[in-house]
Formats: sequence, C-alpha cells, structure tokens
Amino acid sequence: MIIAFIITFFYAALIIFFIIGFDKIETIKNKNIAPKNTFSIIIPFRNEAHNIPNLLKSLSLINYPKNLFEILLVNDASKDDYNSIIEHYKLHNPTLKLIQIENERTTNSPKKDAINSAIKIANRDWIITTDADCEVPKNWLFIFNQFIEEKKPLFISAPVKFKTKKGLLFHFQNLNFISLIGSTIGGFGIKKPFMCNGANLCYHKNTFFELNGFEGNSAIASGDDIFLLEKMLQLLPEKVAYLKSNEATVKTSSEKTWKLFFNQQIRWASKTTAYTSSFSKIVAATVFLENLMLILLGILLIFQPSYWSVFLILLVLKTIVDLILIIKSTRFLKSNLSLRYYLITCVFYPFYIAFISFSTLFKTYQWKGRTFKK
Repeated sequence: MIIAFIITFFYAALIIFFIIGFDKIETIKNKNIAPKNTFSIIIPFRNEAHNIPNLLKSLSLINYPKNLFEILLVNDASKDDYNSIIEHYKLHNPTLKLIQIENERTTNSPKKDAINSAIKIANRDWIITTDADCEVPKNWLFIFNQFIEEKKPLFISAPVKFKTKKGLLFHFQNLNFISLIGSTIGGFGIKKPFMCNGANLCYHKNTFFELNGFEGNSAIASGDDIFLLEKMLQLLPEKVAYLKSNEATVKTSSEKTWKLFFNQQIRWASKTTAYTSSFSKIVAATVFLENLMLILLGILLIFQPSYWSVFLILLVLKTIVDLILIIKSTRFLKSNLSLRYYLITCVFYPFYIAFISFSTLFKTYQWKGRTFKK
C-alpha cells in the first residue's frame, strides 16, 4: 500500500505542477500589430480528398496580406481525386500563392519526408505545419506575427482542438485530448516542455536547418513535432514558447471508430521510448504506473475488501487533480460539453492507458494505409 500512495502522490504533484504552469502561460489577445513576418504553411496529405475542401476554405479566409504567406501542399502518394479539388480552389483563389508538390521519400517517415520536401523550396522565413483534416482560424497568422514580434521565439507550439461531435467515442477522445493539451501548456508554464502538436507548429526556417531538421529520428514514422522540440530544447531552450490563444487554435477531426482511435494512440505512444528528454520519460512512466496501480488495486479488492478505503482515497485524489486541469483546459478551448462524460471516462481510462502502453510493445500500427513497426 505504501507504494500505491507514493505513486499517487507523485502523480498528483505532477498534475498540480501542470495546473500551476497552465496559469503561468499568458492568454494572448489579438492587438492587430502590423504584419511583418512571412510564413510558409506546409500541409502533407495522403488520401484526404474528403477533408481538403474544408481545409482550403479556411486557408482562403486567412486575414493576412497574401504576399506575406504561401501554402505548400505535399502529396504523399494519394490515390483519390484530390487534384481536381485543388485545381478548382486555385482557379477561384488566384491571389493566393499555392504550390503543390510530390513527396520525396528518403526515410521511414513519410510525414517528415513531406515536410523536408516542402522546406527545400519554401520561400518564407517562418514554417507553419498543419494537417489536411484541420481548419485554421482567420487571424492565425496575425497572432503568430504578433507573438513573434513581442516574444522573439524561434519555435512556437500552439493549441489544437477537436471539431465538436456527439457520442461516447468523441467525448472520450475529447477529454483525453484536452488533458494532453492542458499538460502541454502546463509543461511550457513550468519551463519543462515535453509535448507539442504538428497540427499547429511554427518555427524559423533557418533554425530548422541549424537543428539538422529531422536527422537522427527519421527511422521513426511519427514524431515530426516532439523530436524537433527536443532538439530545440537542447540547443536554444530559451527560444521555445507556447502561443496560448483562442485565435490561434486549429481545429482537427477526431477518429470515427474505436479501432482507428486505438490505432492512433498506439502510433503516438510508440515513439515514447525514443524520447531523449528525461522529463518526458518520467511523465509517461508516472501516468502509466498510476493507472496500472489503480487496476491492480481494484483487482486486489476482490480478495481483500478491507482495502476499499485506500482505493477510494487514491482514486478520488487522482480524479480531483485531473478534473481541475481538464476544467481549466476546457474553459480555455471553449469545449466543455464533454465534461458530463468525465466520470464515465474515469472508469475506463486506466484500462485504456494500460492497453495502449502494452500494445506499443507488441503491435504494429496503421497510418494513412501503411503499416509501421514500433
């Protein structure tokens, strides 16, 4: 029982630090600072014809001088009718600079290859990456420009939220994703960044080359965001920042089935062992041990009912600290509909964490119609 208390109190302390860090990050409001910085928006895609129209529509509504940004769409061997959609868009948006290129595959990571392919021909100073299933806000570049002018960073992580849907699957995903966003912001707040999201990431092009891009982790299919963050933290930690702003928040799609969701989570978790950051590994291990401990303690209750009080104390402590961080995150993201599912999610969450953790040891995962090993 002592070990169980130690794990839970360590976990609670970690989440409390994230809560404190979350509040330390200032929420940025648009001050309409004069546009100055130039941006290359890079979007890799593969078989995304069903998502591209919404993405392109949001890009066409960007409120920023057209001569200060360009859009680079990188096709990664798509087999759908994406081209007619893009050509139609270009025809009706002649003032936008949109470049369509093919991915040059050189590594085991199609997405990193796609970003590399685009950066080679990018003509703007700042790189912004997002995904084909996303929608960007109209003042997106204005807020990045303001943040760059005021804070002078070289690497900027920014928020991502799910487009609202209905049903238990969505709300489970949403609460899980919101907790990740809250932890991400909290990590930046305590000056221990350990996560970011490539669906809303900005960095100076010259800095990317100074870091030698994705060199050193190209064998891992995913992780174009986190491994670049880790490199940045080793070289220029004071130039890493989080842009906490509703007007910079990108919307993305949740998975449509439980199978796709679990596959996505296995893909995300599969890169954990390759992290170079000790703090990242500590966070991952703490979350895993806390949830595994609750499962084992729950099983123990079958044979030792006298431990009910201990189990409830530890469960309530975890539930409360998690809820505080999630409430803060939902308020910031304006996505509080999922809170009504919080208690249901709490019941299944430990099993979900255990399943994903163990699955990364044995399972391959699918990504855009391809199979990858851990």
